[in-house]
Amino acid sequence: MPTCDHCGAHVSERFARVFADERGNILACTSCSANAGIAEVAKERARGT
Repeated sequence: MPTCDHCGAHVSERFARVFADERGNILACTSCSANAGIAEVAKERARGT
């Protein structure tokens, strides 16, 4: 089962297909960011790494 690379929470395969980057990293999930802002938070965290 995939996990969020930021907080370590488990996410579904479907969530990973939608929100993972091109390398398969999941930089935000519903446990560590607001539902409405997951894509934006993931982009910000990717720029910071």
